[in-house]
Amino acid sequence: MKQWAWNVLVAIDQLGNALTGGDPDETISSRSAKQRASCRFCRFLCRLLDRVDPGHCDKSVESDEGENAVKPGR
Repeated sequence: MKQWAWNVLVAIDQLGNALTGGDPDETISSRSAKQRASCRFCRFLCRLLDRVDPGHCDKSVESDEGENAVKPGR
């Protein structure tokens, strides 16, 4: 049951990322870590998540994901 709940939470996270134009196989934390330098919301989100899990965004980076994000103008 514990693994099932974790899998569902990750799926919801990925859905949220896809709904906002991100790669459907990447989590919001991974995307935020990658865009932190240029996105105020991403910096805020990573700081918030760091309070619960120190280094959360950095640990969540999926370097092999993100290529299927919606590109501006498409």
